[in-house]
Amino acid sequence: MPQKIGRELPGDLAMWFFIFAELLVFGIFFLAYAFARRGNVDLFNASQMQLDRVSGAVNTVLLISSSYFVVRAVECIRHGHGKTSARWLVAAIAFGGFFVVLKLFEFAAKFDAGITMSTNTFFMFYLFLAFFHFMHVILGMVILGAIALKAWRGGYSAADHAGVETGAAYWHMVDLVWIILFPLIYVLH
Repeated sequence: MPQKIGRELPGDLAMWFFIFAELLVFGIFFLAYAFARRGNVDLFNASQMQLDRVSGAVNTVLLISSSYFVVRAVECIRHGHGKTSARWLVAAIAFGGFFVVLKLFEFAAKFDAGITMSTNTFFMFYLFLAFFHFMHVILGMVILGAIALKAWRGGYSAADHAGVETGAAYWHMVDLVWIILFPLIYVLH
């Protein structure tokens, strides 16, 4: 019998294909943003200054913290601690919820200022990318919620916890996209 070399991907392979597809879509949008910015640097820089960098930085801390909580949840379920895993997942969901609320305030401030996707090219990209990511955060929270409920009810064990790893992989993808999106849209000139 041949010996296995390396490690398997954690979670479900179908989720990894989905994650790859999502990263590809975000990557294409990031490239489109970079090309559009290259042709309109002054407009992009001036528009970028209207964003709330503090809010963006706080959201970055929230998502990185939530990813840490998800890592803790996976570690707990690998040791058969379903209820503790569920608690860590609920903490991740809560931080995701704080992200969502902060983002809603940010969107509302832009709309109150009369800024829409038709304001200019920068705001078209900003609102589209931020909202597209926002929807991924919501989906991630739903996924983590379903996993937390199943973990709380004893549906996972140390031997059978692929569902927790699958949800964790998706949540980390959402976090990774924000870690790229935040400096790209809010910081880099």
